Amino acid sequence: MKSAPQDRQDFEQFRSELEAVERKIAGEIDPGVRAMVVAGAVFVLLLSLVLPHAGDARGFDVLLYDAAAQNEHIGLPSRLFEWFVVVFGIGFSLAALVTRRWALAWIAVAGTAVSCVFGVFSIWHRQTPGLGNYQGAGPGIGLILATIAAIVLTFHWVRVVWSRTVLHLEAEEQRRQAAAQAEEKDRKWLTGDDK
Repeated sequence: MKSAPQDRQDFEQFRSELEAVERKIAGEIDPGVRAMVVAGAVFVLLLSLVLPHAGDARGFDVLLYDAAAQNEHIGLPSRLFEWFVVVFGIGFSLAALVTRRWALAWIAVAGTAVSCVFGVFSIWHRQTPGLGNYQGAGPGIGLILATIAAIVLTFHWVRVVWSRTVLHLEAEEQRRQAAAQAEEKDRKWLTGDDK
């Protein structure tokens, strides 16, 4: 029969392996069916870049702030919105879907949440008269679709990153059970009930 210190060493080795597996699993996401919704929202965001943002200015025009965007008096909220959409809504979302990394998904959540605010603010900004009572074109279909897609994307990413995978819960439960068994063995050894 093994002694309690030997059992303890075996358990410590086993526990460190379980913790390593749990850390690896904790760093991954499993979007499941939501991956299709996220991919669809990313596609809509990509599509919004070629659709009219306001007047003759398309999403790419706003992103690059070229002559078409300047002629339409595109403001800072719209430019920030487009950059947040491209970097977080498209870039980090695609990276998180491909790599299944939890940290990338959280970055995508944070960035798309901020882009939602800028999107709504951009729509409002396009409907408000400018300096000198300037009346520009209202929000285009690209801006409206991008804002809705960013809201949908944020909602689904939040659901994905807050959910814990079955594998992660299973590894956590195995670690708890192993710790309880080791504690029980130590208690029995200390009280002399291990016979």
